[in-house]
Amino acid sequence: MDGRSSSLADILERVLDKGVVVVGDIAVNVVDIELLTLRLRLFISSAQTAREMGMDWWTGDPFFAPNSARARGDLEQQNEALRLRIAELERAASIPEIPA
Repeated sequence: MDGRSSSLADILERVLDKGVVVVGDIAVNVVDIELLTLRLRLFISSAQTAREMGMDWWTGDPFFAPNSARARGDLEQQNEALRLRIAELERAASIPEIPA
């Protein structure tokens, strides 16, 4: 900061505009035996800043965009592949097909 006082809104705007990376590691050891290690990588920014940096994973994730065309297309392809596989397994096991 340049000597001026900033409000919380100003600070938040700067953080979201530029982005902030928080990195940390937590390790749990007992008698020099590593039991657990957590690696934390946290990137805080606006969605626009994240997109500019090449991070837009949430646009195609069905959890965050369940009605997106991409998510529907992926699910339809997976369902069709599963239906074909089930029919193939039923034929191999001589099980009569169940009408749809």
